[in-house]
Amino acid sequence: MDVRSYNRESWNREVDRGNRWTLPVNPDVIAAARRGDWELILTPTIPVPRDWYPDISGKDVLCLASGGGQQGPVLAAAGARVTVYDNSPKQLAQDRMVAERDDLDMKLIEGDMADLSRFQEECFDLIFHPVSNVFTPDVMPVWREAYRVLRSGGVLLAGFTNPIIYIFDYDAMEGNNTLDVKYSLPYSDLESLSPDGLRERIDSGEPLEYSHSLDGQIGGQLKAGFVLTGFYEDEWGEDDIINEYFPTFMATRAVKPPLEIRN
Repeated sequence: MDVRSYNRESWNREVDRGNRWTLPVNPDVIAAARRGDWELILTPTIPVPRDWYPDISGKDVLCLASGGGQQGPVLAAAGARVTVYDNSPKQLAQDRMVAERDDLDMKLIEGDMADLSRFQEECFDLIFHPVSNVFTPDVMPVWREAYRVLRSGGVLLAGFTNPIIYIFDYDAMEGNNTLDVKYSLPYSDLESLSPDGLRERIDSGEPLEYSHSLDGQIGGQLKAGFVLTGFYEDEWGEDDIINEYFPTFMATRAVKPPLEIRN
């Protein structure tokens, strides 16, 4: 199965359904960002600390798997030169709508988050990568490519899911407020679900997901060459029983060391 193509069409449908991660920011948010008053989220509820960002004025920023008219337009309004790179044409269309509405200059490119080969080495100062690598089967290429295209001293801001959430049977949990453990890790919709469960998932049109271990998410950034300089946890911020037990999301700040330190 071509998962990338399936998830592209799935996220196109999510735009039509009004998924919260596909709703573009309003003009007031852009106007505030132009005044220097802005914040973004990598995970569902906690704003990224302002001191995690480098000075973005006039800097090259890659919004990686970050379409939807939410992060890219704000960073552009705040003074960055923004490229939004996303697998879904309709998500990119949300960014295009905001750019045209609010006179913002952004590059919008469709592509796979694990393949940044169209970009030269060391061409970005900041990568903003909200929770999205759950939709790719192998997270390590994402980190390697991010490291390659960042300039020395560049910053990677990334959000991702706590893999433990994938051990639970969410269908069995509905209505009974219990955590039913069913799946082993690593989890994959393609391999972990029963044939009937997978068919139901595909029929629903929802994106296909993969868990990634903390070794892959955090250790993978270290293996790619990054130095981690920040970390926090978050939750859904919605009525979800799992919120009572543990954080469901994490965010990291990673830096590509200057050349003299790498040597």
